Amino acid sequence: MKWLKVIILSLAFIGLAGCSENPSPEETFKGYMAAWEDQDYETMYGLLGEDSKEKISEAEFTERYKNIYKDINVSDLEVTYSLPEEEQEYDQEETQTFAYKASMDSMAGTINFSHEAELVFEEDDDNVPWALKWNPSMIFAGMEEGDTIYPETLSPERGEIFGKDREGLAVNGTIQEVGLVLSRMEGEEEEAKQGLSEILNISVESIEQKLSQSWVKADSYVPIGSVANDDEESIAAIKELAGTQFNEIDNARVYPLGKAAAHLTGYVDDITAEQLKEREGEGYTSNDQVGQTGLERVMEQQLRGTPGGKVSILDENNDVKEVLAEKPASDGEDITLTIQTDVQKSVYDQLKGDSGSATAINPSTGEVSALVSAPSYDPNQFVLGMSQERRNELTEHPDRPLVNKFTKTYSPGSTFKPITASIGLESGTINPVTEMSIPERTYSEEGWGGYSVTRVPGANEEKQVNLRDALIRSDNIYFARSILDIGGETFLEQSKDFGFGEDIPLSYPISSSQILNGDSFGNNEPLLADTGYGQGEVQMSTLHLAMTYTPFINEGTMLKPVLMKNEENGQAWHESIMSPEKASTVRESLQAVVENENGTGYEPQVEGLELAGKTGTAELKQSLDQENAQENGWFIAWDTENPDLMVSMMIEDVEGGSHYVVPKVKNVFKEIR
Repeated sequence: MKWLKVIILSLAFIGLAGCSENPSPEETFKGYMAAWEDQDYETMYGLLGEDSKEKISEAEFTERYKNIYKDINVSDLEVTYSLPEEEQEYDQEETQTFAYKASMDSMAGTINFSHEAELVFEEDDDNVPWALKWNPSMIFAGMEEGDTIYPETLSPERGEIFGKDREGLAVNGTIQEVGLVLSRMEGEEEEAKQGLSEILNISVESIEQKLSQSWVKADSYVPIGSVANDDEESIAAIKELAGTQFNEIDNARVYPLGKAAAHLTGYVDDITAEQLKEREGEGYTSNDQVGQTGLERVMEQQLRGTPGGKVSILDENNDVKEVLAEKPASDGEDITLTIQTDVQKSVYDQLKGDSGSATAINPSTGEVSALVSAPSYDPNQFVLGMSQERRNELTEHPDRPLVNKFTKTYSPGSTFKPITASIGLESGTINPVTEMSIPERTYSEEGWGGYSVTRVPGANEEKQVNLRDALIRSDNIYFARSILDIGGETFLEQSKDFGFGEDIPLSYPISSSQILNGDSFGNNEPLLADTGYGQGEVQMSTLHLAMTYTPFINEGTMLKPVLMKNEENGQAWHESIMSPEKASTVRESLQAVVENENGTGYEPQVEGLELAGKTGTAELKQSLDQENAQENGWFIAWDTENPDLMVSMMIEDVEGGSHYVVPKVKNVFKEIR
């Protein structure tokens, strides 16, 4: 339609220039309305009368329209009117009026108004004999001199995040804002500032900067920081300091589990200038908070809701004179997860103090019960107010507490052996009862350049080894030789059934797992051999490892992980990747890993627990011949009596490898059961 407006505007000026004997106010009116729709402010101003131009300059006129329309996000401006069909005779001594209707979309919805344009004849103006008499009511009908347009964003209430049984993980609650009033400090300024500095974990310099702001007067309340509503100890200590005052803040974000679920929930914080630019047009303002990490970031759009808007005319006293349009905000969606808060807290309690990752699932349904990363941080600190010094401490800490480890992949070590066993059984390469002769503690082949696979001490006690023995004692040589028999190409192809190389089908992004850095083993037999027992270039997350064990419980079908409670559970990720009989063979062997006194998961014994599982110690070698490399310990186990809980845990850089992790996982079962 823009071409039509251009034609109308052109015709209007042709009419003005060519009808000087019988000038028509209609032509000026039509020209102004066409220019208005095109937001051609220069042309609009040119059609104003001299009296109007004396009251407002062209620059002021243009800036006023542009600023108002930008502030309220005007689009689709349309002006309609009806003029007489027959030619009219106009008295040049009288003001002529034409009615019109204006409509435009805005941040607050559609604004409609009706008004009349007044035109006057100006004898001295040969170019525009009929000129428009302009005043602020031409912007919006209800405006007068001194009035302003006030755009207001109506923020939605953020949706909350709950665990499976509606326990709060990220909720809207109350916090206590803490401030200072200079006149009440009564010579105790230094003690008050130092005390708040220690309690709120912010520097004295930061407090002094806030108190020295230009607007601060002796009786001003100056916000300094915040404390949790249930932090009775801090609140009591603050009350003892001179000049302190509390201000209750409602609808603040609260994370009830704190450190235990920090990497899962993430946190909200003030939107940055860069984020504001990235989200331009989405209704964010510089005063908003936005999900920065975790589910708060992943589910930002659902949690945030849809902002509303309100556009009002304010009089010279800043009182609302008229509401032009108002669109209510739509609150964000509440999200309920499959996370069980008791499991989440128990797993974190076992992992805290170490560096690692852990996942708990229901292996019969695929529901995720816990996702934990350690070391952790308290997400509430970001909401309560965190100094730059504290942010720097978290960012620069050598243990990297802000890094989410449960989304990362790691070498799984011997916890990978059941996958090798499954592929060997399905391909017919492994017969579970056939014994492999392993006379030595090391194994090598010609052409390996002196590299050899070494058995762990417990495995070296047996010289004739079947599949069950190999899993119980975690025999590296058995699985190295088995994968060599399977062949690299076959192994890579069948590993796809276990989800390797695929995106993890979860609503929370988890890094995909891999067998190799490249596409083929080629002739690299040492690398293939190492892969058989979870070394080499194999990388897995604790979540994916847990999912690859679900076929042993579900007659050969690997389940899809589920994090949202409203998602259907028990769905196959990969169906029938092994026969029920072969799945049972592996399952029974993994029970023996924990129940047999020779099993690597036997100690410590916990009365009343019936578990199956697999240990793993991953050596992080930078080369095949590296010695004394860092070791990560793994243990994955599930309850065989009531298979609704499986825990997969990895702890970095530990002495004793998996032996350090086994009791921690068993403690989770002991506590939950």
